[in-house]
Amino acid sequence: MTHPTVVINVVGLSGSLIGEATANINRLIARGSMRRVIPVLPAVTCSVQSSMLTGLRPNQHGIVGNGWYNRELNEVHFWKQSNRLVHGEKVWETARRRDPSVTCANMFWWFNMYGTVDYSVTPRPIYKADGRKIPDIYSHPPQLRPMLQDTLGRFPLFNFWGPASSIKSSEWIAAASVLVHERFRPTLMLIYLPHLDYGLQKLGPVHPKISDEVRAIDRVVGRLIDYFDSKGVRILLLSEYGIEAVDDSVHINRSLREAGAVAVREEQRLELLDPGASDAFAVTDHQVAHVYVRDPRQAARYAQFCRQVPGVGRVLERDQRAASGLDHERSGDLLLVAKRGRWFSYDYWLDERKAPDFARTVDIHRKPGYDPAELFIDPKLRFATLSIGWRLLKMQLGFRTVMDVIPLDTSLVRGSHGRVDVDEGLRPVLITEHVTGDANELPCTSVRDVILAHLFEA
Repeated sequence: MTHPTVVINVVGLSGSLIGEATANINRLIARGSMRRVIPVLPAVTCSVQSSMLTGLRPNQHGIVGNGWYNRELNEVHFWKQSNRLVHGEKVWETARRRDPSVTCANMFWWFNMYGTVDYSVTPRPIYKADGRKIPDIYSHPPQLRPMLQDTLGRFPLFNFWGPASSIKSSEWIAAASVLVHERFRPTLMLIYLPHLDYGLQKLGPVHPKISDEVRAIDRVVGRLIDYFDSKGVRILLLSEYGIEAVDDSVHINRSLREAGAVAVREEQRLELLDPGASDAFAVTDHQVAHVYVRDPRQAARYAQFCRQVPGVGRVLERDQRAASGLDHERSGDLLLVAKRGRWFSYDYWLDERKAPDFARTVDIHRKPGYDPAELFIDPKLRFATLSIGWRLLKMQLGFRTVMDVIPLDTSLVRGSHGRVDVDEGLRPVLITEHVTGDANELPCTSVRDVILAHLFEA
């Protein structure tokens, strides 16, 4: 017999944030238990989620970060969605082997396209030829897409990521999850609530206003708890990582460029990173960076160079990468981990006037690294509201324009993640109503077993 189960992923939730502002989460804890989770390295969304759902480390499931360098195409790829990129048996596939009647709905967890779940919904903007980006979603089955957006309105993509990020996207996802559950009653449902990620990266985990952000997501969680309680569904609440305070970035590609390793090409007086022509360059991902070296015989030399770059805490070479579960063909030849309080920017230009045009926009696919500055409006922009309104008007009138309102100042970012050597209070959490085991903490690769226990144990 299976027990219907929901897994609610409250991104960025750590033990240090649970308290007065988490009344609804507290009542879930009171009914079961809370344990700390030890994430895999790197402690970033795609790697941790894949480990939770497969029980494997990155060297086995292949998700070495939110993005990586394709050595055959000589291109950096970030935030891809095909589930076929994730190797290994997923938890719903294991459950289905035990009981063929098991169904699964994936609501916004990553790698959510072309997989083996029964129902899925994920962000998928429409990119028009005139440069417009129209908020939308991808769904399976396809009829889910119009059903959800006719009922709830268009998915608020610009509240999901970017300077306008807000609780609205998590509220939409939660409401959509209820509608999907009402219609299909899946045995297992995965729900992704991203809201805390925004404030924690913009303000840092100790900012006074963070409690307001925690209360906002707690209200959303509370509505989900009440709904799933009414349906007799077992509830498991977790997070992927905690976010620590940062005060500076590490411009690793600038350092490698000054050493003659990074190559760029100039187009219309702006510079583009040329990874295929670079002797070494970094794909940056929060507090970790994969360094790809064209000639593997030079890896040790670049490892020694990177150790001297201020802000670099650890440099993992071949043996250390294997010990950390990152010896995969998609990994860099070196893996860098930032020091406490630091994170890696992707910036490679030495003169801001030569930064590419997309650097000042929200463009998660063209940048050769993760860019948390996309959460901010450039403070140097005069009459920001008027400037943004003018750009939007031109787009609506059909004119091509660039929404170049994102700052290049990385010092604005106040929170980051990716390191695993963090204080206990910053570790992600696992809150289970159906208690399994008595350990105070568990590796994220064991989350899969906890989900299966919720589904199948009495």
